[in-house]
Amino acid sequence: MFFALCLGRAVGRGFLGVSPPAWRGLFAGETFGPCLRLTALLCILTTGVITLSAAFSVQRSAVVSQTFPVPLSVSTASTQPHVAFVPSPASPFSLRASLQESPGVLTPPPHYASLSSPQPRSEGVSRLFATSSSTNFSDEPFDVTIIGLGVGGHAAALHAAALGLKTAVVSGGDPGGTCVNRGCVPSKALLAAARRVKMLRNKHHLSAMGLQVEGEIKVDPTGVGNHARGVVDKVRSGLVSSLASHGIALFDARGVMDGEPGRVVLERTAGSPASLPPFLRTKNVILAPGSLPFIPAGTKEEQFSVMTSDTCVSLPWLPSEICIVGSGYIGLEFMDVFTSLGSEVVMVEAGPRLLPGVDKEVAKLAERLLLQQFKERPVKLYTNTLASQVRPLGPKGEAPVEVQLTDAQTKESKGKIYPDACLIATGRRPNTEGLGLDSLGVTLKRGGFIPVDACMRVLKHAPEGDEKPEVIRGVYCVGDANGQMMLAHAASAQAVAAVETIAGRPRTVNVKHIPAACFTSPEIAFIGDTEEAAMELGAKDGFEVGKSVSHFRANTKAIAEGEGEGILKVLYRKDTGKILGCHMIGIHASDLIQECATAITNDISVKDLAFTVHTHPTLSEVVDAAWKKAVGMNAH
Repeated sequence: MFFALCLGRAVGRGFLGVSPPAWRGLFAGETFGPCLRLTALLCILTTGVITLSAAFSVQRSAVVSQTFPVPLSVSTASTQPHVAFVPSPASPFSLRASLQESPGVLTPPPHYASLSSPQPRSEGVSRLFATSSSTNFSDEPFDVTIIGLGVGGHAAALHAAALGLKTAVVSGGDPGGTCVNRGCVPSKALLAAARRVKMLRNKHHLSAMGLQVEGEIKVDPTGVGNHARGVVDKVRSGLVSSLASHGIALFDARGVMDGEPGRVVLERTAGSPASLPPFLRTKNVILAPGSLPFIPAGTKEEQFSVMTSDTCVSLPWLPSEICIVGSGYIGLEFMDVFTSLGSEVVMVEAGPRLLPGVDKEVAKLAERLLLQQFKERPVKLYTNTLASQVRPLGPKGEAPVEVQLTDAQTKESKGKIYPDACLIATGRRPNTEGLGLDSLGVTLKRGGFIPVDACMRVLKHAPEGDEKPEVIRGVYCVGDANGQMMLAHAASAQAVAAVETIAGRPRTVNVKHIPAACFTSPEIAFIGDTEEAAMELGAKDGFEVGKSVSHFRANTKAIAEGEGEGILKVLYRKDTGKILGCHMIGIHASDLIQECATAITNDISVKDLAFTVHTHPTLSEVVDAAWKKAVGMNAH
């Protein structure tokens, strides 16, 4: 080994022209573990060039190539074409020194992270805090500081690190944010348990397959809740560890803008270390504060009896009857959980139908498939109805909750109902209070959302007409707080666009290219224009809209699974074959919609997609059948 190390240093000096200090960190273990150092050394000895490839990508997730892959939901801004960069030997210090403090734009960095600057090893958050507190950050500012560590903040941090930017994250004491701790992740864990209960209790379905289940299927709400919390712990731990492995500084504090350019004040949270610095110096700030449940007037959250999605995901108990206010994707997913676990459910919707905003044909089918799936206890739906007042009449389990129902149009009383508990699923509001946006002169939009342009740069105020408001220099906002599309993967796409813009390559996010899903059984998924919107667009621009519908009942895999209910509807221009929208309900719709998203994002016409080969027998053939029908071919 000693001989190999000496030879490696000789090769580094004599053949690669690299001075010893650039290698010292590599072989001293400041960047790689022992096995990875040996792998890197052997690559150097056998090839005579630096070929870290897989070993480097595992430890640092760096990109060493001349082209940089961009997620399909992010499109190039029309203001500037995508630029491919050739890797250079610039160190991170030299790279940071070259960054220009122009309004929200920095000189493009190379697509790799230099080895000459040691990075913190992945030894947990405590080591990161220790590293952070022992450094005078005011002397060397961060290139990017991210306020908030939800999905959007995490994506921004990893992408910034991949571009070689010195990155800090201020977690707000809530690593993982809403999605990981109180939203997407725990709710999917609950739905996974609910699906298994539903499957085991569907004796008719099982007997058709020659299966018999003896005895009663029992549900332990505490155990189900513990399962959800266990999944959350694993995902959150992985999220925090990924920051450490990429050398990203993490601060357990609340970040506040105080009006001074390039400074983020750190306010203590319960988990803040004693050595927390008072502020950070930074060239750019990305705001990713997330959102909070919206609770209408006349309703007060009460532990266990009047809940929001944030508190209900822990499944504190299983009420015999629960009222769910709101029939969007949050309300429907919890409806699926509670009905599957044995509760009776009443839904109250202010609009005229289930799933407002979703394609009408799919929403109508969803109403039949989801609300009537348990014939012995169908879900009761009140439409055009407000829950004008919700109040518990006593402790949980001892007294019901009183829900006053009011006509949404006439405001006349429609009576009262008395469930055991009530879930308020009326949407979410931006978590923008206390960020210090007023010190920057920002006027929030209606509802408290932060105004941004197409590249996620924060604006002084929302634009009116053709007006172009002033951009706040070096400040960006991604995720729920800007209100463009309140989905976790939309936040990720916006985060990438913001970081790319900071790197001097402006990117935009087209919301019509972002799919959405509701994880009920069967699932609902969609992307692009609804049929109504597509028809309006066709009438306006003078083209005819085509519609192709395929059915899950004709799919071999769906038949074998006993899950033949559902459709896929594809809307497209008849003249060009351009896809305008895709809407489906059926088994694994949330996975199948991705093919549609890829097609729409890359502007692939149904004329080309019809000849794409799909594996048989798979559910993807439902999508294949829709492409073929659109061009007059027979699905087979």
